[in-house]
Amino acid sequence: MIGLGTASRSHPPHGQIHTRPRRRVPYRVRAMGAVALALPLAFNALFSATAARAAESSGRGPTAIVTLGDSYISGEAGRWKGNSLTNSGNRNGTDRAWVSGSVYDPSRVYGATAANGCHRSDSAEVKSATGTTEALINLACSGAVTDNVFRASKGGVGYKGEAPQADQLASVAASHEVKVIALSIGGNDLGFADIIETCAKDFIIWYSYCYDDQQREVDAKINTVMAKVGKSVDEIRAVMTAAGYGADDYRIVLQSYPSPIPRASENRYSEHDWSRWRSGGCPFWNRDSDWARDQLVPQIADRLKAVAAAKGTQFLDLRDALQGREVCAKASKHVSSSAPASAGSSEWARWIDSTETQSLIQESMHPNYYGQLALGRCLTLVYAKGSGNHSCRNTAGGDRNGMYLTSLP
Repeated sequence: MIGLGTASRSHPPHGQIHTRPRRRVPYRVRAMGAVALALPLAFNALFSATAARAAESSGRGPTAIVTLGDSYISGEAGRWKGNSLTNSGNRNGTDRAWVSGSVYDPSRVYGATAANGCHRSDSAEVKSATGTTEALINLACSGAVTDNVFRASKGGVGYKGEAPQADQLASVAASHEVKVIALSIGGNDLGFADIIETCAKDFIIWYSYCYDDQQREVDAKINTVMAKVGKSVDEIRAVMTAAGYGADDYRIVLQSYPSPIPRASENRYSEHDWSRWRSGGCPFWNRDSDWARDQLVPQIADRLKAVAAAKGTQFLDLRDALQGREVCAKASKHVSSSAPASAGSSEWARWIDSTETQSLIQESMHPNYYGQLALGRCLTLVYAKGSGNHSCRNTAGGDRNGMYLTSLP
């Protein structure tokens, strides 16, 4: 639940509150042919055995895509198929954790990680990148920061009872043929959760703007955070090199973050209407919404793109992936008895359930089930691209199959 905090120093305008027949051959000729045939067969057998031993010694196995990082790629909020104001039963079909009556089991969605809070959902980006590799492996954990990616020998720190993600990657690289490693990290280092909380408080409690103070906080941290994102890439490369991989054996895709909230002009609730908070679950002033959508998210995306360029990785820009599908967006709507859950019309991000009436607040402001299927499609499309940077966007009114890539310079 959102608690109390200190007020920001600037204020809204006065009065605002709210994927042919055979021929016989002579024996002598046949005998000579048999000898001639035996030689290449023997060579092929020797070659195959040598290749098999090489593969065994390098630990290669099924092909795989692996994801590392934080909640935006782990699958946080995959429990939800849109947002509904109905708090009982299956919540109009939005709650995938519903069992019966008033019984809910988050492990139906998050598996064993429902317990430790890593929240790796069955619909997470990599799990939704079907038709690519034989194995789809998710090592990301909700709440992770860059230190949780580094190897322990290089200052990495375990998180939520698990080893650092680079050390977990070493085990996967030894048992699989890793083709692509997708990384989403840095948001928690910058304090995404704190920014959301502060801005929500400033709407609900303090009637103040948050963009000015929060922009200064981000500017003060971002150089250090991007250096650590760069180190995360270096750590991944070090693990892969130690596992016997060459630079051309796999690719790293560094991705940015999608905005979970719309611009002020695309919000279906008036700024002066408390329904923006009580019904919409997007308690932010217009000025703060525009700042987050058009300044903060692009700033982080541009800086991550620069890190990708400096480290020689591919970059996947997701800043516009949820355009028109955000929480409170005019182009989307709540799920209700008369408006069933649908990828074409429902929101693709989880709203802020500030009273935790339906779920944990940690799921707030993350791509939900529909959003994750969409991001999985983006990863599938990038997997098919051997190189280059790309932006991934959705087609208005479509589902995940409407996601498409645009090349970036």
